[in-house]
Amino acid sequence: MQTETLKLATQRRSIYALGKNVNASEDEVASVIKEAVRQAPTAFNSQTTRAVIAFGDSHDRVWDIVMETLRKIVPAESFASTEEKVNSFKAAFGTVLLFTDTDAVADLKENFPLYADNFDDFAEQGIGLATQNIWTVLAENKIGASNQHYNPLIDKAVQDAFGVPANWHLRSEMPFGSIEAPAGDKDFMDDADRFKVLK
Repeated sequence: MQTETLKLATQRRSIYALGKNVNASEDEVASVIKEAVRQAPTAFNSQTTRAVIAFGDSHDRVWDIVMETLRKIVPAESFASTEEKVNSFKAAFGTVLLFTDTDAVADLKENFPLYADNFDDFAEQGIGLATQNIWTVLAENKIGASNQHYNPLIDKAVQDAFGVPANWHLRSEMPFGSIEAPAGDKDFMDDADRFKVLK
């Protein structure tokens, strides 16, 4: 069987040592991210995922917001490690902010009441698939990334800073950039505890 997709999936790792030494242009990177989101499947082809792709000052602003927000709630005596972590994300080339359009989800619930209880879960699956697509296509182009979750702490500040519609619900933040250090080894649980193959 063909395994090229599995090779790319293996290449996709959480990269935390990120830099700005990306050979592609901002437009080229934005283009593949858009297509990755566009091609991610969603239930009922609902296309509930939204993305903000931030470079330059806008990218820096994302992580300034995170820093300002955390500074208010993390004890000063333990803030140094938090600051170091956030600065590692700010050192990246850009950030993708991933959102769910809650108005689109509400419309689905109204139009397909039989499935109404499932559309929030379906939207989360859509975000996950879009995230996987983005992460993998970046990895294919030797661009590292990780997926962060400072939402909902930063939601309002992000909305205000970037003019994000109120119905876009922030789900994750993905800094991406040049791979300045590789990911560590990855452990896997025993197959017997994870899989059943039925014949």
